[in-house]
Amino acid sequence: MAISSMTGFARVQVRVPTGNDDQLSYTLTVKSVNHRFLDLQFRLPSGLDALEVELRRVLKENLIRGHVDVNLSLERNTQSRAGFNRDLIAGYLAAFDAARREHGLDGTPDLNAALRLPGALQGEDRKDDDLSALNASVLEQAVPLIEQLKVMRAREGQALEGILHGTLDRLAAATASVAELRPEIEQRYQERLAQRLAAITGPEFNHQRVLEEVAVLVERSDISEELARMSAHIEHFRELLSAGGETGKKLDFLLQEMNREANTLLSKTGGVSGKGMRITELGLAMKAEIEKAREQIQNVE
Repeated sequence: MAISSMTGFARVQVRVPTGNDDQLSYTLTVKSVNHRFLDLQFRLPSGLDALEVELRRVLKENLIRGHVDVNLSLERNTQSRAGFNRDLIAGYLAAFDAARREHGLDGTPDLNAALRLPGALQGEDRKDDDLSALNASVLEQAVPLIEQLKVMRAREGQALEGILHGTLDRLAAATASVAELRPEIEQRYQERLAQRLAAITGPEFNHQRVLEEVAVLVERSDISEELARMSAHIEHFRELLSAGGETGKKLDFLLQEMNREANTLLSKTGGVSGKGMRITELGLAMKAEIEKAREQIQNVE
């Protein structure tokens, strides 16, 4: 099971037979980008509230994370016939006539003013049968459309997985290089400490005591645990990539742990000359690779 990206797009165009001679066509699109949670946004024609509820349920059943935009646009293949709201216009005329008689005023109703009233002008009424056919068709298309979206997200996920495996390979190589340098660095660190202590205490000092103190300091600067944990994190990361599913948040947390190990490694090896500078370079390279991976992980579901 591969990982999935949160970036995808799917579209379908459908014609719905109606009770009239014309046909109702619609275009349904679903677009998704990265988001911490599942964020659903709808742009539907008015009067389709029940359809939005059903679409929201279907999307929640099939998607885990991402900002998802759902857009439904309608079009009839015959021009709509204009009409007017007879009850509204009749009420306007009756109110005009009553006010004129009550106050003894002259004047005639203004048809232009009446038709500018909210809801006065109407297109062809959308019949209940048409709405039912539209809702049924959209819901029928919703699941295969979401599957189409998931296919695209899976393809994007495969590309991300390849990028992340490359990052892991480079991290593993850097970790192995540091491990090879570790014994020599520890020896150089021990020699440097011994020289400094000898310089401070003079020619007459307890050699055994100095060696014991040096051993304690060298142990505190030992990076073997950091290297072991880094290797374990890399292996765990690979396992999560192979497992797939909802792994984005887990991978992000794992990268935080890897970054912490790289920081500790740098702090313990700082100030050691010679090949110690090489460890610093490798540690900084680790942090750069981890940061690149974190940018990619933001789009993993």
